[in-house]
Amino acid sequence: MLHPEQRAKLDSSSDTLFYDYPRFVTHVDDGFIQQLTDLYRQRLRPGSRIFDMMSSWVSHLPDGVDFEWVEGHGLNEEELAKNPRLNHYFLQNLNENPQLPLEDQSFDAVLNTVSVQYLQYPEQVFAEVYRILKPGGIAIFSFSNRMFYQKAIAAWREGSEAQRVELVKQYFQSVPGFGTPEVISQQSSVPPFLQMLGMGGADPFYAVIAERQKPLVPSS
Repeated sequence: MLHPEQRAKLDSSSDTLFYDYPRFVTHVDDGFIQQLTDLYRQRLRPGSRIFDMMSSWVSHLPDGVDFEWVEGHGLNEEELAKNPRLNHYFLQNLNENPQLPLEDQSFDAVLNTVSVQYLQYPEQVFAEVYRILKPGGIAIFSFSNRMFYQKAIAAWREGSEAQRVELVKQYFQSVPGFGTPEVISQQSSVPPFLQMLGMGGADPFYAVIAERQKPLVPSS
């Protein structure tokens, strides 16, 4: 789907090196985080199995909601080790090896927060997301307009916010078996020049959600 030049990064060195040093910060503002936590509270079932892909030291899962298992993944062990919601985690560079070491149909939800812009082979990663989801399970990919610019792929860097939403929809649509993607969009009311200054409440919120469709039951 993506052309080779669209997958390119300004910094072509290994992402493993880039994320070697821990960053104990949040990469979006409080308004974004609250919207994401509220979305998780609405869409994630208590007692379900969650895969938090490309995670960090915080997963933004709602307080007071217990899950059967939360599996984490990322590139910095210090960050993942400090995440109190993870039952287990593993390190893997998905741009070098997109195949997840997880069982087929083993998770009720897959989450990805402000990281989809770094995937160079999203078609393969989204196929893996589909593989590990149970029928009826959901994937939630959320993002804003912030990024490590040198590590985002060209298709993301050069696109508008609306085009980035369409890009994530296309990632889902590249995998047969996902339902029609749902988009949640809360654009910023703050002028762009204030957004660039990082003014509070400036971050737009986008989430693209799709379900692994259940097999059709033949009518009798």
